[in-house]
Amino acid sequence: MRRFYEKNPVWFAVILIVLYCVVNAPIKGNYGMGSVQLLLTMAAFALGITLFVKIFHVEKKHGLTAWPKNTARYLYFIPMWILCTGNLWDGFPLVFNSTKQLYGVLTMLLIGFVEEMLFRGFLFNGLKEEEGTTKAIIISAITFGIGHLVNLFSGQAAFHTLLQVFFAIAWGFIFTMVYHKCGCLWPCIIGHGLIDAFSIISQDTGKADMRFMIATIVGSIAYSLYLNNLKPKSGKIE
Repeated sequence: MRRFYEKNPVWFAVILIVLYCVVNAPIKGNYGMGSVQLLLTMAAFALGITLFVKIFHVEKKHGLTAWPKNTARYLYFIPMWILCTGNLWDGFPLVFNSTKQLYGVLTMLLIGFVEEMLFRGFLFNGLKEEEGTTKAIIISAITFGIGHLVNLFSGQAAFHTLLQVFFAIAWGFIFTMVYHKCGCLWPCIIGHGLIDAFSIISQDTGKADMRFMIATIVGSIAYSLYLNNLKPKSGKIE
């Protein structure tokens, strides 16, 4: 496995992404987001990725070794943190509904870790080695968005899935640019997990969802351009 990973990092990432989609979609479709079956599946993926990274000592390569220490140098995280709260902009009920809600939140937090490792940790890093940074950013972000088409196979409506694809592409650019500039994947993992987890406890209104999507798509353009213009010394972990 290590030899294949080292010689074919992009194909290694692609195979993991396909496996993730093939396994995840039917379980989500059959049992639902708040199911213990999906929670255990995501926990297995997270554990497998963690063991791989630990056994082969590639934590640093994939941005898992350290949190940015000098907070003042990473104030450019703030727009990302603000956008991460978008699912709560229309409020959220302060009640615990069921164990399904708990399972859903835990599942979403695990999805944040797994998907960031797949699309940023493995795919982006592999593409950067073979295609260069610019192509890696574009391909990683767009692939992340297109990957959400798999939700069609879990019974999600086509129009909602299409909106989700554009929404995910926008976040793909944000997360990839933040990771590229700071060299640490943890802010992206936490941000991704919070967005997904907040979707479980938020009020489900069409207007709020649309505001969040529009703000994310417009914000991602301005934010990505801003991050692209940052000098390396303003962001990279030393």
